[in-house]
Amino acid sequence: MALGLTGLTGCGSSDDEGSDGKTTLKLVAADYGDKASNASKIYWRDVVKDFQKKNPDIKVDVQVINWNEIDKQVKTMIQSGNVPDLLQTGGYADKVADDLLYKADEVTSDKTRANLIPSFAKAGEVDGTQYGIPWVSSTRVLFYNKKILKEAGVKAPPKTWDELAAAAKKIKDKKAADTPYALPLGPEETQGESMIWELGNGGGYTDSGGTYQLDSAKNVETFKWLQDNLVKPGLTYSNPATTDRKTAFADFAAGKAGMLNGHPSLIQMAKSGKVDYGVTTIPGKDGPLKSTLGVADWMMAFKDPGHQAEVKKFLDFTYANKMLKFDEMYNFMPVTQDVRKEMESSGEHKDLEPFFAELDNAKFYPLGDPAWDVISAEMKKSGGKAAQEDPKKVLGDLQKKAEDAVANK
Repeated sequence: MALGLTGLTGCGSSDDEGSDGKTTLKLVAADYGDKASNASKIYWRDVVKDFQKKNPDIKVDVQVINWNEIDKQVKTMIQSGNVPDLLQTGGYADKVADDLLYKADEVTSDKTRANLIPSFAKAGEVDGTQYGIPWVSSTRVLFYNKKILKEAGVKAPPKTWDELAAAAKKIKDKKAADTPYALPLGPEETQGESMIWELGNGGGYTDSGGTYQLDSAKNVETFKWLQDNLVKPGLTYSNPATTDRKTAFADFAAGKAGMLNGHPSLIQMAKSGKVDYGVTTIPGKDGPLKSTLGVADWMMAFKDPGHQAEVKKFLDFTYANKMLKFDEMYNFMPVTQDVRKEMESSGEHKDLEPFFAELDNAKFYPLGDPAWDVISAEMKKSGGKAAQEDPKKVLGDLQKKAEDAVANK
């Protein structure tokens, strides 16, 4: 659950030098926590405390913002000239298009960059130059409540869409769960859930040449199937377009949902809720997905405040010392090679093995396209309506906005 907690040390100032002679860095970061005890402000408070012990001439002010608000608030900051030094969020390419960011090699050491997992470093590039510094990664799998499936008489987790719908119907008929399949198409992550389903039908956001095809026949067919087989029969939420992922995750962790697509942080939530869960490859139209959704979130550094040397010190410190703690705090997969080696060899992360197995074949958003953040924001506003209204019209409207965004980038 995004808590929108702000201000670890206050909003602070990005002036070159304060009255005490210290340089102040401002970091804006997304909140990954689902409760007060694991709010991201706790992680950043410890990072800043340890960094400032080693670098007493640098202050770091951190503002943590929930996922529903961070893009909008950062846009306002940029427009008002209150640009942070560092931003940790879900996309970077639109800032590159506006020439706002340092290149990764300007604010990180060779050692830090060499430690990044190559595929993620590559995903941070625009036209062959890296700007986005990967922060965390995850893939998606199908979670299912073993008790609910057993009570409904479902003998094995579904491998196809039709099997998923049949299992959901059995759950409903037996009243084994409030929500047989949790379908979150609300503004928190419409673009993620949508892409998972579209991949299951051989669709997706772009064709092989990178041209947007949001309203392709296969994508329209996907949402028509969701309408006819999950939404209209009452096998999911009554209004998926207003239901966020945090709600779906909370329902699963409370034993109220039978199945849903999830990422690694749901593991901890399910365990805390004492849910006996299983995971499997996400079902597609004709069989398990060959390529699931892969997601990376990003760190980036803005040129405008002009604190290049201080930013580099902070990033090198954080990436060398604090990445394992963040990954373990939320059960995310790492983006650095040393942490990946540690997590795979420690024997303490067996529950992540299914996610690691999916990562090599994962499909990512068109992250290096400067228009992607604009398109993603439009999807969050209206994309979920395709599961209830005319999908051809909803996706067609999004396609027009995507074409406009590409033309204007």
